[in-house]
Amino acid sequence: MVLALAAYALMVTFNNITDYSSNFAFVQHVLTMDTTFQSKALMYRAVTSPELWHAAYWVIIAGEGLTGLLLLAGGFQLLKARSASGAQFDQAKKWAVAGITAGFLVWFFSFIVIGSEWFQMWQSQIWNGKDTAFHINLTLLAVLVFVNQPDRDLA
Repeated sequence: MVLALAAYALMVTFNNITDYSSNFAFVQHVLTMDTTFQSKALMYRAVTSPELWHAAYWVIIAGEGLTGLLLLAGGFQLLKARSASGAQFDQAKKWAVAGITAGFLVWFFSFIVIGSEWFQMWQSQIWNGKDTAFHINLTLLAVLVFVNQPDRDLA
């Protein structure tokens, strides 16, 4: 499961780098808030600087890449420790937990907290990634619960 999450995060990173403009448009529209309800009370939050759009997108890409690399390291550490004692296997989980935590920060904090709530992405019929981010977070948290179960040695 950890390696599958790693593959996903690394694929997202690869896609965002090799097809930069597709998801850059998403970031641009979310930050400019141009497809939200245009509430005068909230539009001061809109970011109209192309430099800041690119910076935000690169922060997201870096977070996705870091997530993928941590999960990859975590998956290999778990594979390496699969025949070790329960205590050693539990110790090998730290990179997987770090990767899941990084992913949670990317897809929950950046997409749901910042994108959906601060920039009101939830109001957009076109540029709304809230549901996708929510599903990714559910998957991350389900794997985290599974990974965090203590492993004991069999008698």
